Amino acid sequence: VQLQASGGGMVQAGGSLRLSCAYSGDIFKINYMGWYRQAPGKERERLATITAGGITTYPDSVKGRFTISRDNAKNTVYLQMNALLPEDSAVYYCNAEVSGPYVYWGQGTLVTVSS
Repeated sequence: VQLQASGGGMVQAGGSLRLSCAYSGDIFKINYMGWYRQAPGKERERLATITAGGITTYPDSVKGRFTISRDNAKNTVYLQMNALLPEDSAVYYCNAEVSGPYVYWGQGTLVTVSS
């Protein structure tokens, strides 16, 4: 499975961004996909996951602000981020878990939120 994340950039606090993760390869083996982020000096943090059946989960820290979705026709998973805060600044990654299990990661995309 290959993953290509995009959509990062700089935004002011309170603004919105939508990240995209295009996937290819053995996509029918994907059990779930997710978005994570990692800020300098911090551990990687799970933000959202979506199963092959479309079930989504979020940690309380982003619930209500972030929304994960997928477009199967475009082989793309999105992360809509609203009401962004400076502490949301980080490198954002998408991943995919396939049966095995094996986990694949895309390259990160940088999000910078200015105050």
